[in-house]
Amino acid sequence: MRSPKLLLPAALVVGTLALSGCVNNEVAAPGSGSGGDSSAPAAEVNEEAAALLPDDIAEAGVLQIGTDATYAPNEFKDADGNPIGWEIELADEMAARLGLTTNYNIAKFDNIIPSVTGGKYDVGLSSFFDTLERQQQVDMVDYYTAGIQWAVPAGKPVDPDDACGLKVAVQNGTTQALDDVPAKSQACVDAGKPAIEILGYDTQDEATAALTLGRADAMTADSPVIQYAVKQSEGKLELSGEIYSIFLYGMPIQKDRGTLAEAMQASLQSMLDDGTYTEILEKWGVEAGAIDAIDINGATE
Repeated sequence: MRSPKLLLPAALVVGTLALSGCVNNEVAAPGSGSGGDSSAPAAEVNEEAAALLPDDIAEAGVLQIGTDATYAPNEFKDADGNPIGWEIELADEMAARLGLTTNYNIAKFDNIIPSVTGGKYDVGLSSFFDTLERQQQVDMVDYYTAGIQWAVPAGKPVDPDDACGLKVAVQNGTTQALDDVPAKSQACVDAGKPAIEILGYDTQDEATAALTLGRADAMTADSPVIQYAVKQSEGKLELSGEIYSIFLYGMPIQKDRGTLAEAMQASLQSMLDDGTYTEILEKWGVEAGAIDAIDINGATE
């Protein structure tokens, strides 16, 4: 979800630029709890990474995570309302290797970073794009790449670069809502064409429903999310146009949080090194966005 262009570090997998595979919607991964519930560690503790934790988090034994669980398959809710998804599984494993449990606090996307900077949450986990603008507020522990993609009703293609006069559904607070579609709309106006009517919704679920029910002509979101929505639609929706604007995903934390970023980086890197990171991504069919090194504040724009 969520901010402007990025020059990718050389460490990123080249195949990211060709994200095209559909995600696996057949996985029914267990959630790790929501609200006041915490997950139990399931991995051997990485002592070197755990030693980097700030004392207060190590003593609490819990990583407080803010998430907007409406962005399948990245993070969403199971039938019991518990957060699931590949990002949830990554965070659970990362925390377990630090000797911590995870406590997921469900929040609106727009409220997560302010809650991180205000100390309410230790970490944000909601497909945040790492950008220089965000780095002024928080540190970003980077773990994935994704691009922007569009979907439309089946048989009704839309050119993302010429959606003038159409209704486009987006989730509020995302890069698609704040930057990408407004820029495309302004290009329409500058060319003497009708502006795009941007339909903003508080959750991605609502944006997808708007398209499925015919209230919008198209919708746009991060590529794994769009691909998942299309597959889940049982033929009602289809992809439209290519993936563009590749970004890093990062977990935001407070800038003055000691060595928390380094602890998270070390834990995630150990997952990447032993193949656990890849296994989780492959389980959900999103391995095209894998990176080959975990970085902190990797965005250069």
